[in-house]
Amino acid sequence: MQLMKGDKIEVFRKSTDEAWEDYMDDFVGAHGYVTDPDTVINDPDALIGVSLQGRGTHRLPQDCLKLVR
Repeated sequence: MQLMKGDKIEVFRKSTDEAWEDYMDDFVGAHGYVTDPDTVINDPDALIGVSLQGRGTHRLPQDCLKLVR
């Protein structure tokens, strides 16, 4: 899945990526949108920028995100 800037997302699970930090567990269930997708490298393992409602902007692994329509 390639996420694009402006896509609405949900953090639906904890990531298995080594970049996942314990404080990110609180993000599970949060909704937001993509602010800085990985469009240059197109690497599914790359972190992408997301703005989460009420939680600010963060760089998260893509395996914890799902597209919300």
